[in-house]
Amino acid sequence: MSPAGSAGLALAGSSGSAAHNAELTPRDFAAIAAIMHSDARIELIPAKTTLVQSRLARRLREHGLARFADYVAMVQSDPEERHAMVVALTTNHTHFFREPHHFDHFRETVLPALKRKQGPIRIWSAGCSSGEEVYTIAMCLLGKDRTSASWLRNADVRLLATDIAPHVVESVKQGFYAENIAAGVPEPYRSAWMRPAQGGFVMADEARQLVTARVLNLFQPWPLKAAYDVIFCRNVMIYFGDPAKEELEERFVNQLAPGGHLYIGHSERLIGAAAAQMKSCGHTIYLKPEARG
Repeated sequence: MSPAGSAGLALAGSSGSAAHNAELTPRDFAAIAAIMHSDARIELIPAKTTLVQSRLARRLREHGLARFADYVAMVQSDPEERHAMVVALTTNHTHFFREPHHFDHFRETVLPALKRKQGPIRIWSAGCSSGEEVYTIAMCLLGKDRTSASWLRNADVRLLATDIAPHVVESVKQGFYAENIAAGVPEPYRSAWMRPAQGGFVMADEARQLVTARVLNLFQPWPLKAAYDVIFCRNVMIYFGDPAKEELEERFVNQLAPGGHLYIGHSERLIGAAAAQMKSCGHTIYLKPEARG
């Protein structure tokens, strides 16, 4: 990096303005779309040109580039910046207790069975974003007060939260949420499992200790040894084409233990081999049947 002198600041201001006004040509967009599909299987259509341009303008500014063509050349030769671009173009939007019917089903149908289970309990939030989903799951496991959480003392329960974006994975580890975000947590869960902190709330230790957060690209090898009892992957596959959806859904089914549940987003559906192997038991809720003896 160049020294942070006045000349450097002037140059940054000039290149920043140029980057803001840089045109994303169809050729540049096509190159970026090809990388997104190759690396993350995300489908970018031309209608997303303005969104791509606005999200990547900051990357151009940071590198002092005035043209998207120069940025495309950079990401094609720089693996670190290539990953940064994929992260910049990944949508991270979520909130606590989103699609509440899933958590109603989890509490009423899945949780009683998990409490009876002998052996480890493993739950995966795939595409976890900033962690509201995985901590909602944790609060459902803990219950509405400390007494209801007593079953966890003698249970081997682990929640895995993964996302392609390192900055949101770090947010999961921190477990801090601004007041307006924490407001989405209903009482008595918020009082029981969130602690006031400056500017918001932090998840209680009992919730954070259940969660392991890791960076993971869903289309790269999964370093997962356990079979999972529950997998949440919601509002992630809407960005993929059908071949990618079919591949990912089949991998999820294979990672589930018999009797395990898969929750997907409200506008998503199972296709291909996964659809044939799973049983629907509610809107976008699926059960992997027990093996027949």
